[in-house]
Amino acid sequence: MARRTVVTMPGDGIGNQVLPEAIRVLNAVGFEANYVHADIGWEIWRTEGNALPDRTVKLLAEHGLGLFGAITSKPKKAAEAELKPALHGKGFSYFSPIVTMRQKFDLDICMRPCIGFPGNPLNFIRKKPDGGFEEPRVNAVVFRQNTEGLYAGVEWTNPPQQVRDALVIHSKFKPFAYTKGEDLAVSVRIVTRQAAERICRAAFEYAKKFGYKNVTICEKPNVLRETSGMMEEVAKQVAKEYPGIPLWSTNIDAQCMWLTKNPEDYGVIVASNLFGDVISDAFAGLIGGLGFAASGNIGKEVAVFEPTHGSAPKYTDLNPAIVNPIAMILSAAMMLDHVGERAKADVIRAAIAAVVKEGKVRTYDMMRIAGGAKSIAQGAASTVQMTDAILAAVEKLQAAELVAGASR
Repeated sequence: MARRTVVTMPGDGIGNQVLPEAIRVLNAVGFEANYVHADIGWEIWRTEGNALPDRTVKLLAEHGLGLFGAITSKPKKAAEAELKPALHGKGFSYFSPIVTMRQKFDLDICMRPCIGFPGNPLNFIRKKPDGGFEEPRVNAVVFRQNTEGLYAGVEWTNPPQQVRDALVIHSKFKPFAYTKGEDLAVSVRIVTRQAAERICRAAFEYAKKFGYKNVTICEKPNVLRETSGMMEEVAKQVAKEYPGIPLWSTNIDAQCMWLTKNPEDYGVIVASNLFGDVISDAFAGLIGGLGFAASGNIGKEVAVFEPTHGSAPKYTDLNPAIVNPIAMILSAAMMLDHVGERAKADVIRAAIAAVVKEGKVRTYDMMRIAGGAKSIAQGAASTVQMTDAILAAVEKLQAAELVAGASR
């Protein structure tokens, strides 16, 4: 098999710390690839006026596979203020590079596994009626529509007259008809039937392939009657093709409440862009937080895998690095799944599970202590030490497989 080329985009802050650790693990499991660095993120925005430069777009289009670390994003005015002086007043506008990437390459399927590792001290527990505690097994995968909804970027402050003319024909706009333009901001929530069907079908196919007991459509159709209504309608239509998998329907607000009551009841959850973002982070909180939250952005030609955490700039300059690399490493394992290397991905996940269960090596977040320079002195593992522990577990698993193979 020819070596693949993976476009690596560390980005900002801790992205530069965790992505190299993921590559160490990929090498250890025998994934053969060439890694090509690509520029992305805040510093590129400041110096070039474009956080996703054309050269990076070209690399992704050529190779079709990316590993992404993290980016820093700031509101519009703050972003413009940080441009280098020569770029001021040139009409540059900051757009999130990951959102732009999703739209440019139609990475419309976002997969976010939220699966708890036994022994993780951060896992969700609940009180039992007898006064004891139990730890439900959380094993959910969120399918988030990635390119539409409120993230489509169709919005205005002081909307042009033709937009106001269109809005005013809707009876619900009457209370806002005389609001001054500079006092009016409008965002458009867009759902297309084609994209809704693709994400719903992907969710059902995944549930069928991996034996999940149900699929939940998580929307708000009682209020957002058109957009959430279409999502729910399409989910029901797709569900007819999968008679063995029940379709549940929950409202996003109620779903967040149910997460802390019976999270083990849910398998695959499918939602539009914003609601998928919300519910996946809510589920991530039950399995240890963003240090364990991986994701894949998958299109027909390009796929990009990333942890869902941010760039955490306050930790960038710490030496040694202290952040948890597991989410990035799990994202790399998702990439292996995507390219048909599931056996290698399973080794990575098993190694992480072994380290977490043993409990001897824990980063500061797993110890529930404040992050910072003092965390290492308090017994927290560094970023590199956590990866070292995972690599040692990989080596043990590989050795055990060799022994088992020799005896067969």
